[in-house]
Amino acid sequence: MNLPLAAASIAAVLILGAAFWMSSTGIGGMVEGEDDVGQAGAGGDTVAVSIAEGETVEQISEKLEAAGVIDSALRFQIIVALTGRAAALLSGDHELPTGITAQEAVSALTTAPVDDTTTLTVPEGWRREEIADLVQELGIAARDEFLAASSSFDYDYGFLADIPDGTASLEGYLFPDTYFIAEDATAGDVVALMLGNFDSRVTQEARAGFEAQGLSLHQAITLASIIEREAVVAEERPTIAGVFYNRIAAGDILGADPTVQYVLGSFPESVAQFGYWKVGLTTGDIDFAVSPYNTYQNAGLPPAPIAQPGLASIEAAAFPQETDFYYFYACGEDGVHTFSVTGAEHEAAQAACVQ
Repeated sequence: MNLPLAAASIAAVLILGAAFWMSSTGIGGMVEGEDDVGQAGAGGDTVAVSIAEGETVEQISEKLEAAGVIDSALRFQIIVALTGRAAALLSGDHELPTGITAQEAVSALTTAPVDDTTTLTVPEGWRREEIADLVQELGIAARDEFLAASSSFDYDYGFLADIPDGTASLEGYLFPDTYFIAEDATAGDVVALMLGNFDSRVTQEARAGFEAQGLSLHQAITLASIIEREAVVAEERPTIAGVFYNRIAAGDILGADPTVQYVLGSFPESVAQFGYWKVGLTTGDIDFAVSPYNTYQNAGLPPAPIAQPGLASIEAAAFPQETDFYYFYACGEDGVHTFSVTGAEHEAAQAACVQ
């Protein structure tokens, strides 16, 4: 039977650095995706967990953590809050595997999600306008409303203070994931949800990694967004990060094609003809795209992210591979890069590709 939580309401939603803190019921209007915070657990032995009627989400989460079902009560609370499933939690005796993720625990303890939601899946590497297009297509909110909401910094998240004054938007912080959006959600609700997801997914270990690399959070997310657009093969992300760090340390240009694509994607004529990410850049494109974002024209990082990086790219920015590589070049449709130390090696790789 369902827990009698209808009388419960949100007592508090406090921003505590990395996550939401909530009390006994879910947040209406927005729901977060099926992807859990962290990797899916393999699971271990099973354990009996008894949930009494009337127990709060906080009490349930602490009981699950104590039993070894999950490793973080707070993560469970976040998932319940963002998916709006507090009222769907089932009382009674449960046999649950140990070492599972918070999302798996929520799924095991709840009924099916409500039907009056819209599924919004934001792929890694999308820019803000692509999300806005999809939000409008799905009937969640108008495109302009989403763009306006994601250009506002009027959200109660501490990490936003790291974004430099004059930054145009929240590009890079709209965490890519699958979200279930309720009928009455506004564009601002959706943006707030994405920001909260970002804050909970970017770990303190990653943030310490950024600092160890000499980057602020904003600089690191900017770098991660470039890594996201450059990398096709997941295993190459830390190496690509290492190349960029070498170039930053040398005061050199990054020479990253996605930054040029990002500039071109701000011109409606280019988008209409080539999409947001033009394939097959020419030297004319590089010369035309005069902007602080063009990393062929400007040394170091651009002023802000160019897309929404996924967790793997964020972690690559935090923990890059130490390498002597200074160049990389992709040959073929599989996206695999050839990495080179010297310019001569890089030119040889390019020549071999055209043969």
